[in-house]
Amino acid sequence: MKKGSESVACPLAAPGDAVESNTDNSSSSGASAKEKDMLSYSGELENVQLKPSREISRKKLCGYLNKLGIKGPIKTWKSRWFFYDENKCHLLYYRTAQDINPLGSIDLSSASFDCKVENGEGVFEIRTPTRVFTLKAISKQAMMYWLQQLQMRRWEFYNAQSRFPVGSSQLVNEPLACRTNIVDNEDFLPPVKTPTEAVGLKAASLPAPQTSTALQNISLKHPWTEIQNTVYNICGSKQLWGNNGNVFSFSEFQEHPENPDEEQEAKVEAGCAGTTEEERMEPRLNWVRKARWMNSTFPGLPEELSRERSPMDKVNVLQQQILTLTEEVKSQKELVKLLHKALEAAQQEKRVSSMYLTAAEDKDRLELVRHKVRQIADLTSRLEALEQEKKELEQILTLRDSHIQELKEHVQLLMEKNHAKQEVIMALTEQMARELSDPMQEANTITAETLYKQQEEIEHLKDDIDAYKTQNQFLNSEIHQVTRLWTSVTENEKALLMKCACLQARNCQMESKYLTVLRKLQEAVPGLPSSHAELVRNLIQEALQWDVKEEAEEGFNLNPVSEYDEYGFMTVPEYEVEDWKLLAKIQALEIKSNNLRSQEVVEKPLRDRWNSVGELSPSAELKSLIRSGIPVEHRQRVWRWIVSRHCSHLPDHYQRLLRQSQSTEHPACRQIELDLPRTLTNNKHFSSPTSQLIPKLRRVLLAFSWHNPAIGYCQGLNRLAAVALLVLEDEESAFWCLVHIVENLMPADYYSDTLITSQVDQRVFKDFLSEKLPRLMAHFEQYRIDVSLITFNWFLVAFVDSLVSDILLRVWDAFLYEGTKVIFRYALAIFKYNEEEILRIHDSVEIYQYLRFFTRMIMDGRKLMNIAFNDLNPFPMKLLRNRRSMHREELEAELCELEQIKAAYVKERAEQGSQDLKEVASEEEEEI
Repeated sequence: MKKGSESVACPLAAPGDAVESNTDNSSSSGASAKEKDMLSYSGELENVQLKPSREISRKKLCGYLNKLGIKGPIKTWKSRWFFYDENKCHLLYYRTAQDINPLGSIDLSSASFDCKVENGEGVFEIRTPTRVFTLKAISKQAMMYWLQQLQMRRWEFYNAQSRFPVGSSQLVNEPLACRTNIVDNEDFLPPVKTPTEAVGLKAASLPAPQTSTALQNISLKHPWTEIQNTVYNICGSKQLWGNNGNVFSFSEFQEHPENPDEEQEAKVEAGCAGTTEEERMEPRLNWVRKARWMNSTFPGLPEELSRERSPMDKVNVLQQQILTLTEEVKSQKELVKLLHKALEAAQQEKRVSSMYLTAAEDKDRLELVRHKVRQIADLTSRLEALEQEKKELEQILTLRDSHIQELKEHVQLLMEKNHAKQEVIMALTEQMARELSDPMQEANTITAETLYKQQEEIEHLKDDIDAYKTQNQFLNSEIHQVTRLWTSVTENEKALLMKCACLQARNCQMESKYLTVLRKLQEAVPGLPSSHAELVRNLIQEALQWDVKEEAEEGFNLNPVSEYDEYGFMTVPEYEVEDWKLLAKIQALEIKSNNLRSQEVVEKPLRDRWNSVGELSPSAELKSLIRSGIPVEHRQRVWRWIVSRHCSHLPDHYQRLLRQSQSTEHPACRQIELDLPRTLTNNKHFSSPTSQLIPKLRRVLLAFSWHNPAIGYCQGLNRLAAVALLVLEDEESAFWCLVHIVENLMPADYYSDTLITSQVDQRVFKDFLSEKLPRLMAHFEQYRIDVSLITFNWFLVAFVDSLVSDILLRVWDAFLYEGTKVIFRYALAIFKYNEEEILRIHDSVEIYQYLRFFTRMIMDGRKLMNIAFNDLNPFPMKLLRNRRSMHREELEAELCELEQIKAAYVKERAEQGSQDLKEVASEEEEEI
């Protein structure tokens, strides 16, 4: 055998082919004349036979080898018990030495052997015409022993086959010459000593080599054989022999060759042999009986070995056997689980195939194929995702390994430092111990000169300490002075900022008063001379064109006025009427003045309180904070939390509604398209059809119309959804906010076709107005003012387009948290805020004109909030519900009576119409 090359020993596969051809010839003619001529060569064949004495006493070739599995989900080395069958020249392999049925066999008659150095120590190959078997022995010696023994056994089998007549003298002489050559060169390879620990019957008594997992050593190609062997090992050999040696009562012993070709070759060889199948199986059955007998007495031990061992050794062997069987049971359980999964997959595949075959049309079959393709694509995507995850995990593992390495190096460095410190400590300890052990000797060594130097150093150190103390006192005084100066400067700066804010607020008030005077003059323009009227118009035009930003560039400005606020609302609304434009300018200046006055006193402490709020939870403190107003940076988070408390967000519900609105047109779609351009015209996000929030608003309204078919769409919902979009920014969140307002906060039928609950709230509001503001209600009754013409829209859209944006959003903060009671509070507070102004008007037309825009004149949101939540108390919710119930009954009775009157009128008109027709017909007959 050459270690460097790729082949071990075997140019000996050719005779196998000759044997096959000889067997074919011998089977074709049994008693021909050529056979009689060949009988003369039988003596020569017997003379040339290799060592017949060894044939009788030869040991069985068997032992454990590792076989490389190339099929199945686990491609790894599997431990197998190999046994050489001399009758067939097959190398049978089992999972353990106690198994009754083999997992497969290797035909050695036409095989070659190979041993490559690069494969590793103990690895060799058996190459058959159909397959390459890769085996691994426990050592190089065991590998050489197996290769040598397999070569010898194969040639002996070939020699035994060549003894029979083959029908041709030429075919006999060729193997004979070859055999003679082998006899001459028999000792070209020194005999390898038998490794008893891995080969022979003694190896069968040893436990099988353990694998990393119990399932790794199971053969998935031969599940039925695995089950038979397992049942045999569990039940015991005696019970099996009582059932004719087979647990499942098979009629005959079956082997499982690796492929059909080997099985066919085995049949051909069996047909050409001179003995029957039972005679050829007799040595194999004897070996099986011997193994069973050994297993039944002392499992895995020869008889002579069992006599020599002590009872303690036997107990140890039995315990080892129990552990082996326990692991075997575990592995079989795992095998059964795998078989169940495979069976389920096969049944599923069978059902799919049955559906495919029973499909009546090609469309159904095509749909099944497409379903399979989609499954394949899904599995492919999952595989790619898993591979990506694997790569990421490998990268993480690499990073962690590098980090661990760094930590190890750091730990090593620390250990070295610690060791060095310990050495220093030990040295110092030893030095101190030496000094303490002999203090008198150390004292004697100190000379007078050394003592004098130490005293001088002590004096110098005392002087330094005094100097440092003086310097420290001086520096402390300096720091104290600087701190006082810094505190004074900070207070002065704060006072200057406050003063500047007050001055700017006062400036805004003066500008507002100046514009108010111009407005009064504008009203009196028709009575002024032409020159004065022209001067008033010029002043008004200059005031309207004056930009606050130009003055802000010239000096310091704390709160510059921008064209739009944080949510896109115009700070100074554009009106077509000159009088209203001037009024809007006055309003903007008043709002700025109020913001400047309350910024340091109110807004900053309120913002600090909100910044300290962590996780939101219902409480009296949170209710007070929400009533005071939510800062811009916290409003979106708080609104989302309020909506999520009352609305359970169904997954994909909004997307499903959008798909439904795209596939089917809703009846309200036309009305929604008409209302979109009229939504929040004073906001830059909705001011034009091309604004960015218009498509989002359309989708939200369409989704709600499909979500609540009882309402569908009602005018006013567009404004509610628009405000939700401005604050929450997300379509789906705005949709659920609209659902919360319509279905949770507002009473039922508030947005129905009849708006019956909205009408009920107007009557309830009139009752509260009479109780809380009796003077104002009496004034309205005196001039026959119906406040519901003004307030109906307030309740329907929660003050949208009625209040300025800053006050509107504060109202919405409390409205979303507390409900419709907030709308009643703020509606009463608005009238309370302007009560004196309304009482000074004594004309119904002027009152209506004032009520159209008087909500825009409210500048102080803090004052309005105090009126709503403090001056109007108590305001119990129970009273509100009782009033609603009472007025609803009254309104329903009135509507019912109205319907009866309407029906009676229609009936009367129908009767009168028929009578008129008869009179006309009679007049026509008279004329004829």
